[in-house]
Order: sequence, then structure tokens, then C-alpha cells
Amino acid sequence: TLYCDIHANNTIGSTSNTDLVLFKPNNIAHSIFQLSFTATTPVLDDEKKYPNFFRMVTSDNTVNQAVVKILQNYKWRRVGTLTQDVQRISEIRRDLTKQLSKADVMVAVTESLSTDPCINVKKLKVSNMPKSSLLTNLNMFGGRYQWILPGGYQGSWWEEANSSNCASNNLLTAMEGYITVDFTHLSNRQIKGISGRTPEEYDETYNRELLQRGLVASKFHGFAYDGVWVMVKALTRVIESVRHRERYDIHRNFTVSSKEIGQMVLDSMKEICFEGVTGQVMFRNGERMGTIKLSQFQEGREVKIGQYNAEAEELELNHLIKFQGMQPPKDRAHSQRWDVSVPLYIILLSTTGLAMLMALFFLFFHIKHHNHWVMKKSSPSMNYLIILGTMLACTSVFLYGLDGSLVTDKVFVTLCPIRTYILSVGYTTTFGALFAKTWRVWTIVKNKEIIEKIIKDDQLWIIVGGMLLIDLCLLTCWQMVDPLRRTVEEFSQETAPGGEDVNTRHFLEHCESTNLTKWLAIVYGYKGLLMFLGCFLALRTRHAHIHLLDDSKYTRLSMYHVTVMSIIGASGCFLTQYNPNVQLFIMALVVISCCTCTLCLVFLPKLVKIRDNPNQVDPTSWLQCDLHKEDSETSSSSSSLNQGRSLESLQTENQQTLTFLPILHHAYMPAIGGMSASCSSLLKSPDVPSAQQRHMPPSHRVMVTGL
Repeated sequence: TLYCDIHANNTIGSTSNTDLVLFKPNNIAHSIFQLSFTATTPVLDDEKKYPNFFRMVTSDNTVNQAVVKILQNYKWRRVGTLTQDVQRISEIRRDLTKQLSKADVMVAVTESLSTDPCINVKKLKVSNMPKSSLLTNLNMFGGRYQWILPGGYQGSWWEEANSSNCASNNLLTAMEGYITVDFTHLSNRQIKGISGRTPEEYDETYNRELLQRGLVASKFHGFAYDGVWVMVKALTRVIESVRHRERYDIHRNFTVSSKEIGQMVLDSMKEICFEGVTGQVMFRNGERMGTIKLSQFQEGREVKIGQYNAEAEELELNHLIKFQGMQPPKDRAHSQRWDVSVPLYIILLSTTGLAMLMALFFLFFHIKHHNHWVMKKSSPSMNYLIILGTMLACTSVFLYGLDGSLVTDKVFVTLCPIRTYILSVGYTTTFGALFAKTWRVWTIVKNKEIIEKIIKDDQLWIIVGGMLLIDLCLLTCWQMVDPLRRTVEEFSQETAPGGEDVNTRHFLEHCESTNLTKWLAIVYGYKGLLMFLGCFLALRTRHAHIHLLDDSKYTRLSMYHVTVMSIIGASGCFLTQYNPNVQLFIMALVVISCCTCTLCLVFLPKLVKIRDNPNQVDPTSWLQCDLHKEDSETSSSSSSLNQGRSLESLQTENQQTLTFLPILHHAYMPAIGGMSASCSSLLKSPDVPSAQQRHMPPSHRVMVTGL
């Protein structure tokens, strides 16, 4: 019932694949079970096609599994194969390609030695090929290459260099470090198995027989030896089963059909499990669950570096493995991101944090003294917008420093439009507030009749709001029509300074759109026009001094500084777009400089004034007089005009509040800090009508204070 056909020759277990041919003859009607100790081809793994086929030797399918495990262990995701153009090797290659695809490993190129492989073989990093002088001819050895070869070569095969164009020394140089994958010929466990011998004792007996007969050894002899024991165990179990059934059968004429015998043999083969000279013998779907040995060629000899347990599907590597480079070779050119330096990012982040703390301090200071006359005269709402804009601009520095080395690609794509919005809105809010305050000064200087044209903060809000609306419309249209996205720009390969056999390809991440240049031209053109108009208004009002708007000088200086630094920043970032560290440094320097200088110029003078005069009431609201300067004619016409306009404004407000205030006799005024008689000359200004012109009796002249 167990059939085998052995073709013997002058060797004991020759390496030829026809040494043991196990088949199912067509003239036999019943199932024939086939056992092989040399057939390793993956074609016989098909259990449906070959349900009664068993093999003692581990198949090439399991060897390919070990190769895949090695690739996964070192995270090699891109490989190439180079094989001989013969049927058996082609079958192994097809099975390996299938397993690599399941393991998500890309086969970059597949070449055969039947054609010239020089064009594509240079791209290989890991290869499965037989011995060849191609390694030395193309200089494909060293730290950038790792070759994985099938095992089973006998002796010092590289000494047969006379058949090739390479010398033996050249082959040894190219072979250094290659890894071989082959099934284990004999078990390393020195325990007595089913035969009563240890693998070492069996090997000694086998070698002694070879010497006596003058024969050549085969790597399959241990599998043939254990195969005999498999047949013995299977037949013994069948015989015992038949005897057991015959003993307890009630019929005297007991017979067992061939079909029943076949099922008994099949069950016995599936239950085989014993320790042989080649290791533990057991089958899974007809396949031998053996151990794959991993060796590496080091200094002229093969050294065992690990093994692959097919039953447990586990790879074990020891510390003896060595690579020609400082680390395992890469499966492709090493890609290195030109990212932002972490120390630089931390320094800039700390500096930006200090600028934001300064903004928060001035915000707290403004809220605390919002009723003070200094704050009321400087457009408080615009001051709040300046603080808000500087904080948004500082936040953009934090976002622009987050690249692919710190965040994921998905987060980076989300940050592209967000940081553009924040920087643009922050700039427009700050510059828009400065522009609005400068525009009001220019309007007051331009219009001589100040009483007829009163500029309120609501009008300034309209100016800033209009700028922000234009900004948001431009950015929204940009993002909807041509959205910003993550792009990767790769540069040419370079030899890494850390190792001579390691190639590095740098790449740079950008936030780009298809028509980025056009959109930037629109945004820069719009903001450039605003800066030009702002500087023009600042120049036209450079000599103006309005008491009610005493921070106009510092507003003009802030506008000049923001304009100059913005031009420097835009130019510098454009010229350094391929150096992210320099680009971020210039951008952060411009933003921090603009924010800190603007905050200091706008709020520090107010802080000094409030410190020197903590009284919340403006002392200029009193009709003060100076006896030493009563009739002085040295004051400029603009100062007189401003003073007269201020007096006129105060008198207008006094007239509106006289109905609510008691009329005080001039006799009591010196006692309450009112106006003395010597100060009446101030009211003789052509802009201020005198008491006689207003037909007011001297006894009813009043001074309203504390407005």
C-alpha cells in the first residue's frame, strides 16, 4: 500500500532531483501515498492536486518564508530578484514573488541570467540568485548591498573561479557578508531519537560508510534515513489497527478493503510525530515542518547566524551577524528630510513666547487703566486690535515651525491653510489699526474746521474691518479655487558623511498650490498698496502735533518699522525657501521685531505718562494759564490753532453741560481753584469770544471744571 520507486546510482542520496521519484501509477485503482526526501519544489504544495503526497525535506516554500521574515526583520520593503532561467528556479521565484506581495514588500525588478541584467540589476539591494561572477563585474558589494542566496553549495565552490573571468580573491571580496537560507541537514539537538542514535552518532556512522565505499555525501541522507522510519511508523500503525479490528470483529471472515487501508495510512501519516536525526518529524498538509538554517559568509567561511522555525513561524537571529556598513543596508536611497532644527525651534518659540507675554502685559495694563485720560485719547479700541494682531502673528511662528518631523502628514496638510490665515489676519489687524490711527491724524490736519468734522472710533473700525474682509475673501478664494497642499521636493543623491557606502536623498516639504506665484502676487500687491498708502499718510502728518492724539508720532514710527521689516521678511523668505532653518529664522525675526517694537512704541509712552500722572482727569481740560507766557507771541501758528480748537471744543461741551451745573460767582473761583482775573487775557483770542462780545455780565462769568 505504500509505494516508492528509488533510482539509485553510485552515490548514496545524490543531489539529483530524480534520486527518489514517488508517484501514483495510473494502473492502480486505489490511493497510493507518496513520500519524498528530495523534492523541494513549491508546485507540490497544492494539497488538492496532490492530497496523498508527503515529503521529508522542507520545501522551497518554507525557505521563501524565511527570506520574507528576514526582510521584515530589517524593514526592507523594496527588493529585486535575479535567478537562473530554469524551470525549478522559476517556480521558486514565482512562489517568492507571491509571498513578498502578501507581506507588502515591493519587487522592484525581476531579472534572469539568460539575458543581460546589467541595466536593472544595479537597482537591487536584496537578491535571490545562484553563484555568479556578476557581483564583482558590477561592483555590487559592500555596505549598500545585501545578497540572500540559496544554500546547498558543496565545499569551497568559489575556488572554481577558473570557469569565470573573476579571480578567487575577487569572489571572496564580493561574497563577504552574503546570507544563505537552507534547510537544516541534521538536528543540532544531541538527543537520541527513534533510532536510538543522536544526530552526531548517526553522522559518524554515515561518514564511516562513505569512506569504506568511496562514495560522495549528499545533504539529503538524513531525510532519507528518517523517511524510512516514517514508513515503518505508518505501516506499524496500520498493521496494529488492522489486528485490533480483526481481534474484536464478530465475523470470522474478516477482510479490509484497499480503500480502508488507504484511509488508515493517511491517518497514520498525519499523526506521525517523533524525533529523528533531522529534527522533529511531523507533517502539516503533507509538508514537513522543519527548521531553516541561516548562515552568513564571514572571512572565508559560513557562520550560522540564526534559524527559522517553520512550525512556530518564528525567526531567531544571534549576535554573530555582521554588515559591511555601520548599519543594515537600506532598501533604497536614504531619504533625509531637511527639517527645522529642534534647538532653533525651541529658541524661537521661547522668544515668541516672551513677545506674547509682553502683549498680555500691555493688555492687562490697558484694561486696568482704561478710564485714564491717556488711554481715552489714544483710541482704546485700536489699541486692543494692535494687541490682538501681534498675538496672532506670534502664533503663526509656532505653526510655521511644525514640519513633517514633528507632526504627521495629515496634520501638516491641515496646518498649511491655517497658518497662512493666522499670519495674514494678524498682520492686517495690527497694520490696519496703525493705518486707521494715521488716517485720522491726516484727516484732522487736512480739514481746517475740526469742529465740523469729528472722527469717531466707529469710522476706524470700518477701515480695519474692510481690510480684514478683503483679506478673508482673498484667502478663502485661494483655498477654494487652488488649495494649499503638502508637496515633497526631492534633490539629487549625495554620499552621506556618516558612511562611504550610504547614499542620501534629501527632500523638502512645502505648502504649495498650482498657481502659488499668482496668488502670492495678489496678496503681496494688496498689502504692499496698504503699506505705501500708510507710509504716505505718515509722511504727510510728520509735522502735525495734536494734543488730543498725542501718540500719533509713535504710530508713524511703528508704521515705518512694520513696512520696512515686512519687505525684508518677504524677500528673505523667498530667497531662503530651500533652507527651512534660515527661512524660519528670518520669518520669526521679522514677526517678533514688528510685534515688540509696535507694542513698545504704542504702549510704553502711555505707561510713562500714567506713572508720572496717575490722576485719571486730563490736566489740559482745565483752562490753565501761565502768567509768564500770557502775551507770548513765540508759539507757532499750528499750536495756537490747536489750542484754540481745543478751547472751542471745551466751550462747546461746557455749553451742553451748563444746564446741569450751578452757576458760581466769580468771587468764589479763587477759593475752588478757578480762574483768576489775571487769566482773562486768554479769552481774548480771536478764536474765543470775550465776555463783552457774548453780552455776559462780569459777575456771571464762570469756569466749568472736572469735565
